[in-house]
This record gives sequence, C-alpha cells and structure tokens, in this order.
Amino acid sequence: MSALGQIGELWQLVPVQRAGGGLLLAAFGLPIVGVVIVGLDIMPVRFAMMHVALLGIAVGQLVGLDPVLCALVACALAGAGVAPLARTADGLSGAMGLLMSLAIAAALLLLALSGVNANGAFALLWGSILAVRPADLAVLGALALAVPALFVWRRRDLALLLHDRELAQCSGVAVQRLTVLLLVLVAVAVAGAIRLTGALLVDALTLLPALAARRLGRSLVSITAWAVGIGVVVNVAGFLLSLAWDLPPGPVLVLAAGAVALVAHLIPERRTRSWRLPAASSAPSPH
Repeated sequence: MSALGQIGELWQLVPVQRAGGGLLLAAFGLPIVGVVIVGLDIMPVRFAMMHVALLGIAVGQLVGLDPVLCALVACALAGAGVAPLARTADGLSGAMGLLMSLAIAAALLLLALSGVNANGAFALLWGSILAVRPADLAVLGALALAVPALFVWRRRDLALLLHDRELAQCSGVAVQRLTVLLLVLVAVAVAGAIRLTGALLVDALTLLPALAARRLGRSLVSITAWAVGIGVVVNVAGFLLSLAWDLPPGPVLVLAAGAVALVAHLIPERRTRSWRLPAASSAPSPH
C-alpha cells in the first residue's frame, strides 16, 4: 500500500481524527506560549511543569480522579504559586528550580507510599497521541481560543513586559498580575499537551516553533504569526509523516520542529532584527 493510501485508511479511524484535530488546535495556541517562554527567559518552566504534572497524575491515580485533569489543576496552581517569587528574571528561574525539585520529590514519595502503579503515571510523560479524548480536545480548543485572545487584548502590555519588566512597571502595566496570568497559561499549556506528545516532548509544540519564529520575525506580532504558522505546518506534516511511515508521532514532531528551527537559525543575522525593538517604541512618551 502506498503512503497516501495508508494515510487515507488510517484517517478513517476516530482516534487518528482526534489526534490530528488535537495537533491542529495545539498549533494555534501553544506556539504563542512558547513565545512567552522565550520572551520571559523562563526555559526551566517546562521542566518544572513536567514534574508538577507527574505529581498531579500521581494524585489523580491515588484518589481515582482523571490524571490529566489533576495534572492541569496542579500545573495551574503551581504557576500561580511561584509568581510571587518572580520579582526578577533570575527569581523566575530560581522559583522554577525550587518547584521542580519539590514536585518530583513529592511525586516519587507519593507513588512509593501509596502503592499506585508508577507505570501509568510515567506513561503519560511520554504521551499517547492516539489516546486523545474529547475532554483533551476541549482543553486544547480552549487554549487555541484563550491564548490568541489574550495576545490581541493585551498586546502592548505583553510587548513591554517581554521587552523589559521594569519599563513595563514604570509604564503602568500590572506586571505582577500579568506575570501570574502568563505563568498559569504556560503551566496549563504544558499540561494540556501531555496526551499529544507527552510532557517530555512538549517542546515540539511550544518552544521550537517560537525559537524559529523569533529568528524570522521583525516584531512581536510577526514573530507570533510565524510561530503559529510554523506550528501548523510542523504539526500537520509531522503527523502525516508518522502515519505514512508507521512512526511514533512524538519524536517525529520534535525532529520536524527542530529541523525548522535549525534552518531558521542558519539565516544570516543581518537579515533579522530583534523582535523586542518595537516594544520599546510602544512605551508612552515622557512628553
């Protein structure tokens, strides 16, 4: 059977349709979250939320609730909880390191004391894209609407915050509240992608498209548009390739997104400008 024929046959299956729909929805929200991660320079947030997600999954298995729902709640609470520690960029990184250590220790202790099968908890970290459920699609759909809406609604404030925290504060931006909102959004996005690629490969949906887009964009608006565009192309192409060649979708998505990011970074530096420059120009004039 040809590759196209195999894709057409597999596409008749409901789990495959849900997986494709989930990846498409993810492409409209999660790459923008990646732009926030890069802009705030909080790369460790991904690792911290992976460990918090594991803790939420362990709690869900222990009490008999949906593990992914518990992971979402745990990540949202963790994102809001570390925000008061994020007075500076260095504070953010330190808070995420502390959170990561505490979360993994609590998760492992809980799994050891409860007798819960740890294989089920760790399996979600690797993802199971064909196990995407309608509830997972609802979460991804909400992110696909909420993240772009937040960007449109608070674009100037976001540009200032991602450019310079102190400048944003002096310009009247509610920095602390906006930081809390962004951290919760990042945390929920990481948890929402667990079914698709697993927490360990979530960079394929968030960070890698943003890194490539940052190289190609000339403003915060254009870098966001590039990130979403790259996310759509990578998610669709990677998923189709995995179906055609019977490959695991998660690693294929990571490799595809990584290849795009690598190609983007081969573009000479002189052809691009920092996306942060328009943020400074958007600050109110002292006159």
